[in-house]
Amino acid sequence: MRYGVVRALAAGVAALGAAGLLGGCGALGGDSGKVCDDTRQAFQQYITQVRSVPAAEPAQWRQATEKLAGRLDALAKETGDSDLRKALKAEADRLRAAAPAVGGGDVAQLDTVLKETPATIGKACD
Repeated sequence: MRYGVVRALAAGVAALGAAGLLGGCGALGGDSGKVCDDTRQAFQQYITQVRSVPAAEPAQWRQATEKLAGRLDALAKETGDSDLRKALKAEADRLRAAAPAVGGGDVAQLDTVLKETPATIGKACD
């Protein structure tokens, strides 16, 4: 397994969080603003969780990634904004697709998803 890559991704995920992951979230009003805030919180919780997972236990990364995907699906159902709903569903699908590889120690697909997420969801939250 590529434990060094897993550790590097943990650092990258932490950097995304520190850099204001989903910085545009919350700019919308009403239910969309709340959904954007809740999305930001979901990613922050994910970052915290994966940083605590030992590199030798990639199955826990898979569980955390699948849990985040489920949370994004639930948030998509809470918004009346169609663009935000589509963005959340698309990110959930991408995370779910990356989860099996993460469980095997391959984080390349997850890394790509996480790099693109701020722009994708952030745009929908602007």
